[in-house]
Amino acid sequence: MSIGFIRQALNSLQQQSRRRTSHRVSQWFKWLSPGLAIKRWLLISVGGVLLGCLGLAIWIRLTPIFWAIELIRNFLSRITDIVPYYISGPVVLLFGLLLLVWGQTRTVSSITEVIRPNPDQELVDVLLAHRRLYRGPKIVVIGGGTGLSNLLRGLKTYSANITAIVTVADDGGSSGRLRQEFGVLPPGDIRNCLAALADEEKLLTELFQYRFSVGDGLSGHSFGNLFLTALSEITGDLERAVAASSKVLAIRGQVLPATLSDVRLWAELADGRRIEGESSISKAGGSIVDFGCTPANPPALPAAIRAIKEADYIIMGPGSLYTSVIPNLLVPEIADAIAATDAPRIYVCNIMTQPGETQGYSVAEHIRAIDKACGRALFNAVLVHKKTPSARALIRYSQSKSHPVFLDREDVTKLGRRIVLANVMHEDDDGCVRHDSEKLAKVLFRWYTGAKV
Repeated sequence: MSIGFIRQALNSLQQQSRRRTSHRVSQWFKWLSPGLAIKRWLLISVGGVLLGCLGLAIWIRLTPIFWAIELIRNFLSRITDIVPYYISGPVVLLFGLLLLVWGQTRTVSSITEVIRPNPDQELVDVLLAHRRLYRGPKIVVIGGGTGLSNLLRGLKTYSANITAIVTVADDGGSSGRLRQEFGVLPPGDIRNCLAALADEEKLLTELFQYRFSVGDGLSGHSFGNLFLTALSEITGDLERAVAASSKVLAIRGQVLPATLSDVRLWAELADGRRIEGESSISKAGGSIVDFGCTPANPPALPAAIRAIKEADYIIMGPGSLYTSVIPNLLVPEIADAIAATDAPRIYVCNIMTQPGETQGYSVAEHIRAIDKACGRALFNAVLVHKKTPSARALIRYSQSKSHPVFLDREDVTKLGRRIVLANVMHEDDDGCVRHDSEKLAKVLFRWYTGAKV
């Protein structure tokens, strides 16, 4: 019985050894994968060694090399007298190849230990992923709030060439307090987008999102908001502060404010009231008939216009229609740049209506509101979730007079928009409904790939 156990153990060890060997060999061959720019530099290095040897031979007129070759020839002749050449030759060749592979493996391992972000990942896999992401399409996402940051978490797995253009009209919560006390642009939505695109350690991202719960003057503020405010004071404006924060968090892509102007939103309601301030509009509880900002026609950030002109794909939403999506389009240069591009453009419609903003709105009414705000049709298609939320979710949302956004197909078609139907919803245990970042990004990327054909 003990002998059988030993045999079983030996077989298991042999199988593990074979698996490790095959895995290691496959990892070596990955270094020859197209796009890593390894093969060309390896060949250039070999050519450099050969040219260096040739130059040295010319310089010293071959004399030392001649005697060295003669010495090696005599040594090899003695070896072949003892061991035949057809045996000694392959043995020496194999030994040399083993030394070369061993040396290169140890070199790569030493480099990997220093620069590999995750110890469980092979360096070649990291490089392949890096190449794939940075060869991805240039995507511009326009919006604000949690909807935008949620989408960015999914998109960053498909491309690192992402530009998030974010509204700076927020005047509530921590952002509103900082805006009032320090006169800076609200950093809240930008902070959320930076955290969503971060490719750095999880602890650093959590620190950026940390919100103080106690403390005189600190309670309610997030660390990221305070950090961006301090950087804005040091660097001179929010754009430079965001660029510096992007380096700290090693984000995939860039986050840009739509404008550096101190924009404040206003809305006229059906009952004649005029409401000013982003946080007050949704609380007013009326039906919006007109919408705008002060100052009117704020100038766009030049980097945002440049990103739109160079974009391969433009996505608007999801997010609060009047306080997250449309405020970016109230910057005329941004709307003009979107209208002028030939890139595929899609609007991600919300799953549920929002009390105080879009109560009772259908998909077509969301589209008409955007068209009215910028005076033209800016997107080619609209993505609509097609699965109804659970009864528990419907009951929960109905208490706040929120309901699923109704898809009026005929009206949407008359508006000249293509409808993209997909299941992109995530519902948690409490019945809270939001877009699933992975599903949403997958559907959007699939539509983009089809729209290019």
